[in-house]
Amino acid sequence: MRGMSVPRTRRAMAWSIDFALVLAAASVLAVFTFHRLSALVTDVPELATRSGFDLLTSRGDVLDASERLGLSLWNTSVLYVEEAFGLLVLATFLYQWACLALAGRTVGKALLGLRVSSCRGRRAALRAALTTTADIAVYAVACVLLVEGHLVLSVLVWAVAVVVFLLNGLSVLAPGRRSLADRMAGTSVTGLGLSTPGAMPPVRTS
Repeated sequence: MRGMSVPRTRRAMAWSIDFALVLAAASVLAVFTFHRLSALVTDVPELATRSGFDLLTSRGDVLDASERLGLSLWNTSVLYVEEAFGLLVLATFLYQWACLALAGRTVGKALLGLRVSSCRGRRAALRAALTTTADIAVYAVACVLLVEGHLVLSVLVWAVAVVVFLLNGLSVLAPGRRSLADRMAGTSVTGLGLSTPGAMPPVRTS
């Protein structure tokens, strides 16, 4: 019974490695976005020029000019955050797709001796898209909705993201040990190194 749990452990470890790479990319994008936001807020000459122009064209309505300036800064900040999430989803898809199309395995699977069978061409792109959706894309949509102020819709999408993530991961426990992405893309993970009694070499006796 212990041997049967090894493949699941190895798949979980392989996924953890790949997801750690995604988190590393997310960290880089977070730092980059933070610097963009800091540059936007601390660019005093540009802000002074913009606010001065708004005042000249406001016909004395100072409050309206200030509101327009604040709204412009907020919209730009939201755009920077949305671009970061979009880049993260794109980077995750390209990582999955390139690894599967070129080598039939991701970095995590390669380190754990696993391979995705029948994963070339459209199947590689489909599996990469499904894996990206389950791992990060739906969560990214929920975060974007939250930033835009759609709290209730964001919570609903977040709940969907959790369900999709669990369905993709827990389906590995079913017979066949194929994730939801594998089942929909027509692929499977091989090289698990299962040892069964029938596969054991005969014991020689003298």
